[in-house]
Amino acid sequence: MSTHKSRRNFIKKTAIAGAGISVLPNLTLGKGYSQKEKLKLGLIGVGLRGTNHLRNVLLRDDVLVTAICDIDQARIDLSLEAINKAGKTKPKVFSKNEYDYRNLLSLEDVDAVIISTPWLWHTRMAKDSMVAGKYTGLEVSAANTLEECWDLVNTHEATGTHLMILENVNYRRDILAVLNMVRQNVFGELVHFRCGYQHDLRFVKLNDGKTAYGKGVEFGEKGISESKWRTQHSVARNADVYPTHGVGPMATMCNINRGNRFSSITSNATKSIGLHNYIVKNGGENHPNAKVKFKQGDVITSTIETTMGETIIVTHDCNLPRPYSLGFRVQGANGLWEVDGNRIYIEGKSESHKWDQADEWLAKYDHPLWKKYGEHAMGAGHGGMDFFVINAFVESAKQNIAPPLDVYDAAAWSAITPLSEVSIENNGEPQDFPDFTRGLWLKRKPYNWIKDTY
Repeated sequence: MSTHKSRRNFIKKTAIAGAGISVLPNLTLGKGYSQKEKLKLGLIGVGLRGTNHLRNVLLRDDVLVTAICDIDQARIDLSLEAINKAGKTKPKVFSKNEYDYRNLLSLEDVDAVIISTPWLWHTRMAKDSMVAGKYTGLEVSAANTLEECWDLVNTHEATGTHLMILENVNYRRDILAVLNMVRQNVFGELVHFRCGYQHDLRFVKLNDGKTAYGKGVEFGEKGISESKWRTQHSVARNADVYPTHGVGPMATMCNINRGNRFSSITSNATKSIGLHNYIVKNGGENHPNAKVKFKQGDVITSTIETTMGETIIVTHDCNLPRPYSLGFRVQGANGLWEVDGNRIYIEGKSESHKWDQADEWLAKYDHPLWKKYGEHAMGAGHGGMDFFVINAFVESAKQNIAPPLDVYDAAAWSAITPLSEVSIENNGEPQDFPDFTRGLWLKRKPYNWIKDTY
């Protein structure tokens, strides 16, 4: 049987509450739900990321896609084709203009929405969604400015509507294994973390307008997919504009907003040459875009301090040639793990001053969630972690409970962007993080992602 069919059969026949609820607070395996219940879901944005979410929810019998929205008719057509092929009912379509999503939010037969649109629309759409009473799943990053971060928090608190930031890397298999090790005190008291988004995206930011992965040098109206909108951020902002893939997992490990919080950040940026060189190499020195001045430094490095005394180094590196890495490092009093090199060292367990290969350690501490359901997650996207993040969202939305990655996480993680921007503008001057919980971080309990699973 194919992985696709296996995953579909699993979702249809298994009491899947265990898979999704396993990373939700105050729930245990067995608190399931009626198989007759269906979450009525609307999708706002069905580009590359949105259609990935669509494919995953179409495999579920407990989700009914009742509405989709996008201003690109080609993406609407692709989505309708996928829905029809899955044997599902045709949803209502909203594609008239950029604000047609508000008509989707007015529907009574939409309980929850997933927002997968360009960054500048994330907060305004999420606010409108919460005001409309729709359980909201928001793609990363959640906000662009401190004002937007507060807008998300204030809207949630005013309406009581929940928001989940859909940070899939928190569900990566090695990340959950290391989180398991952290919770079992393998590394001892935590001291230091490293992470980031280190991913050569030149072919995404500068595109030929013909294929999603071409080697053109156009962006904006002449571009395609993310090059239509993402590249403008590199022109206009010198900031870490995409921090959550790296910082999200580290924040969970050190209990940010739940007994700990980010206190300050300092950021620095290198010069900007990567995108210009790419344009000249692929389009020539006389191409109009060779005259564009890109503001974003090619490598941006931020150091975050927490109230509990840890430091987190976050790196943004997307405009130069390099292999992909999120650069994870988790270090405590007893040892450390580094994703690059797939290595680990635990004092008293590893040979003195020599690295262990991490495979055996990661297998030993493999998270119960992955051990039980990992085979069904394969094929869901990004190594299977998309299966778990969507499942957690669906289970949270169906029960209308706080999600594992909530609005306070969305605000704190996204605040790195505007704070890094100000720090860079002021020669690395430290910037204080707002306390988006208004002091409640002192009493909010960490999610026990192990105990609450079994």
